[in-house]
Order: sequence, then structure tokens, then C-alpha cells
Amino acid sequence: MSLFGNYDRPGRGIPKAPMEKKGIFKFTEVYGRRFWKLIALNLLYLISILPIITFGPATCAMTKVARNWSQERNAFMWSDYWDAFKNNFKQGFAMGIIDMLFLVGFSVAIPSYSKWAETQKMMYAALILCLAFAVVFFLMHFYIYLMIVSTNLSLRQIIKNSLFLVTLGLKKTLWTFLVWLIVLFICFLFFPYSIMLILFWPFSFLCFVSCFNCYPVIRKYVIQPYYDQRGEDNPEFDYLKTEDDAVFEDMGEEAPAPKEEKPQKKPKTIS
Repeated sequence: MSLFGNYDRPGRGIPKAPMEKKGIFKFTEVYGRRFWKLIALNLLYLISILPIITFGPATCAMTKVARNWSQERNAFMWSDYWDAFKNNFKQGFAMGIIDMLFLVGFSVAIPSYSKWAETQKMMYAALILCLAFAVVFFLMHFYIYLMIVSTNLSLRQIIKNSLFLVTLGLKKTLWTFLVWLIVLFICFLFFPYSIMLILFWPFSFLCFVSCFNCYPVIRKYVIQPYYDQRGEDNPEFDYLKTEDDAVFEDMGEEAPAPKEEKPQKKPKTIS
């Protein structure tokens, strides 16, 4: 079992993946190619969340850039970052507020239930439920911000779908969670000496890991079914197509004349 599983397999109507490597070897190559840019992305993210209230839109912006890089797609860090910041500001801001409210709620509820459980044993059940809900809510974030920048679903649909994706992509979800735990443990263990590390590395790295592992799950269960149901090609793969290199089935007949291209729409699906 590899730390980062093999998610993309060429299929009917889908171009070949740009790389043959799999698992941790694929991750290492893709991440290493963007290493210095990801350090700059980490700094840009920290600067843009200084007002605190911009946490949500800034996370959307970082996720958009990291998603493209993790999937071997082009992204200009500065321009694409701020474009994503503006284009997803409404949903990102709303999700940021939700995150802050839940953070405050968990920060109060968990210590309170823990204290009450010392005298009332039945409160352990409430404490366990609260902890379980906090973990699940955290895991949903591997998909929430990715869906915000990758679909035109409503925020309600995104949150609902993210709950299902946690289980549909359980193995990828748990491996991603493990990486998050390791990185956060290192940062807290060596704090305050890890401050310099925090400035340059963990946020963009963890976002990249989440995108690398979890975006294929979104593509499989949310984006691709939308196009399959309509018999359309997923425009996400257009960047891989060239005049001489495409995966298709030879039907033994002349190909029809190309249809007039329609403006591409942002990937979406029904929840």
C-alpha cells in the first residue's frame, strides 16, 4: 500500500495521464517540480490571511493554484491566485465564517464536556460524539474548498457532497489526514523554533497533498459524472489533447466533421 495511491487510470475518451509514475514516486516528482513556487505560495497565503476575515477566500485561492499544480496543469501563481480569490470570494468568505464559528464552538464544547465527564460519567458519550463530529468536519475540508474552486455548486450542496466524499474516498481521506497529523505534530512539537518553517512550508504543502490525493475523488464522483450523463468530454482534459495524441476508439469509419465549439462552463453536477 503506497502513501499516495494511484488515482488516475486512462479510460475511454480520456487522454493518457501525463506521467507513468505512481504513488509516492509520482507525488515526489510533481511536488519537487513546484517546490520553490510552493514556498512562495505559502508566504503569499500567510500575507493574505492577515486580516483574518479573508481566511476563506485566501484558502480558495491557494487551493486553486495547488490543485492545478498537483494535477500537472498550468497556473500562474500571482494572477491565478488573485483571480481565484475574487471569483470565489462569496462562497469562500461564507465558508470562512462557518469555520470560525465551528472552531469557537469546538474550543468551548470539548473542554467543557471533558470537565463535566470527570463528575458525570454519562458526559463521556457527549464528549466522544463532539470529538467525532469535529474530526469528520475537519476531514470534509479536504473536499470543501476544492469543490468551491472546481464546481459551480451551491455552498449547501458542496458541504453535503463533501460528507459523502469523505467516505467514498475513505482511503485517500485517511492518508491525507495522517499527513496532516504528522506535519501539525512537528510544527507544534518544535514551536516556537518551527516559526521559520511555518512561514515557508506547511500550509502550501498540506494544501498540495490534499489536492493531489482528494481532487481525483471529486473528479470521479462529482465532475466526470456530469459530463458522462450528457455524453460530453470533460474540458478539464483539453490541455492534454494535441492534434496527434489523443486516446480514442477506432470505429472503422470516417470521423464526423468537428462541431462548432461552445463556450466552456465551469464543471458542475447535481448533488
